[in-house]
Amino acid sequence: MNKTVFKTTGRKTPPPAFTVEVQAGEFVFREGDLGTEMYIVHDGKVEISKDVHGEDKLLAVLEKGDFFGEMAILEDLPRAATARAVTDCTLLQINGSTFDQMMRSTPEIAVRMMRKLSRRLRETDLLLKQALGAPAGPMAEMPTPQPVPRPPNPPAAQRLAHERSGMEFPLSQSSETTIGRRDPVTGILPDIDLTPVDTQRSVSRRHAKVYRRGIKHFVAEEIGTMNGTFVNNVRIETGVPVEIKEGDEVRFGVVDTIFRGA
Repeated sequence: MNKTVFKTTGRKTPPPAFTVEVQAGEFVFREGDLGTEMYIVHDGKVEISKDVHGEDKLLAVLEKGDFFGEMAILEDLPRAATARAVTDCTLLQINGSTFDQMMRSTPEIAVRMMRKLSRRLRETDLLLKQALGAPAGPMAEMPTPQPVPRPPNPPAAQRLAHERSGMEFPLSQSSETTIGRRDPVTGILPDIDLTPVDTQRSVSRRHAKVYRRGIKHFVAEEIGTMNGTFVNNVRIETGVPVEIKEGDEVRFGVVDTIFRGA
């Protein structure tokens, strides 16, 4: 049974996480699964494997204090590998909202995660060099990013209407629509760029996403958003999708929009 636990760092008390008991041999998740949580190993061992040409390749065995599954929270992508308990395990399960609070209250967690991602990047770079027969050496400097142009969205039935300006922002034709402001560092544009109506710069670069699931639509706030996302004047939790319907008021920072679904 899940239970709420607290861990202290000596400075601030981070938000609660939930423990999950997994028996030896059970899967925490499988490659390709959709996921909205990451995990920290509290007790036991977990192996991470990946399907390579039809065979499971062992990538790592994680022990107490190690974490995994964070890419599902950071990138909203299907699981890139499989996690299975080697022994009976107790895991701390962290969803997007709790993860966002932990980043704010316990910055050393963010530092650990950046170090882990940096190590993964170097390992991937080495594997690519080996595959291409290139000599090993320091990673090449990344080229200066250039703005990534996006073709204009074709007319869409679903859109966000900014009534003060009369502007309308159609949702992407794909199942997900990113909302925010243009990032001059990476040159990345969100599907909906609210810069023209965000005179107070209250919208984050990666502020939120709108998901289309069948005939329903949901909005979810991205991790690290500073000024909040509101549906009908109620602030939503980070990483927790909330359904939106025709005529609902959706506010990003101080930018008020109306969801038009037809």
